[in-house]
Amino acid sequence: MFTPQGILKNRHLQTLYAPLFRRQPTPKVTIERFELDDGDFVECYWHPTPPTDNRPIIILFHGLAGSFHSPYIQGAMRTLSAQGFAVVLMHFRGCAKHPNRLPRSYHSGDTGDARAWIYALQHRYPQSPLHAVGYSIGGNMLLKLLGEDKDNTPLRSAVSVSAPLDLAISAKQINQGFAKLYQRHLLAPLKKTLLEKYQQFDMEKILGVSPQSIQAITSIEEFDEYYTAPINGFKSAQHYYKACSAKAYLQEIHTPTLIIHALDDPFMTPAILPKTGEYSSSVQWACSPHGGHVGFVEGGLFSPRYWLEEKITTFLLENSRQTI
Repeated sequence: MFTPQGILKNRHLQTLYAPLFRRQPTPKVTIERFELDDGDFVECYWHPTPPTDNRPIIILFHGLAGSFHSPYIQGAMRTLSAQGFAVVLMHFRGCAKHPNRLPRSYHSGDTGDARAWIYALQHRYPQSPLHAVGYSIGGNMLLKLLGEDKDNTPLRSAVSVSAPLDLAISAKQINQGFAKLYQRHLLAPLKKTLLEKYQQFDMEKILGVSPQSIQAITSIEEFDEYYTAPINGFKSAQHYYKACSAKAYLQEIHTPTLIIHALDDPFMTPAILPKTGEYSSSVQWACSPHGGHVGFVEGGLFSPRYWLEEKITTFLLENSRQTI
């Protein structure tokens, strides 16, 4: 059980500690561009290189506006690699070095790209067990994928961290009080990327929204209403949230899956959590009163322990042929 001490019980400090204070060597990576069937691509970062043997492969999926540079991704890469896993991060469209080629980007229920990458790895490494870890909206996407695919996924096990299981609740929560600061931080790169698309495509014609209106957006829900929903075929932000919230897919998961969540996550409320009977027997929970959003830092301010990486690694080792 996650047990923070003293000031580290504060949910905002848990959320902000690693982005502000964590110092770690940058993992060496080999970058692969994976071409998609619709003509777009995603950039996948192997740490340090693609495997040449049959070791288990861990596929990482980052959160909203995240990337290889996110501290939780670099920490996971180093920790999992040290235990003998091959590790690869699949960036969502446009989240690595290069903008994507199409007007659409990614969203929290976009399972198509991840599924294509997973099946490509299964074909390329038929003897390597595949596992996955998703963070925040990457965790929501991963749970939705597992529920959609049921017994048909190549994944042997999965971990979802701080997933906004009910997107409507999360969108409302992040637009209140102190959480608005997180929202502003997340919106800045999203708006910048979308405005760059206005230079590449006739987005005003596609969306029916001027660049000035995009610049004036002040909430995630507005962004989803103006861009995420219509560009991906949803009628509205609320339609998108209902269709893509992982909570509705938990009963259909047949893969051993660990969901890690903190009740004090500032990006959402405990109302996102499913009730007994709303998730399958394949789903395990590690739900803590504290931990913030993708936080879970134990120890002291000057001697932190990253419990999250330890918990993820232990679960994946237990569900692979590795031993601790």
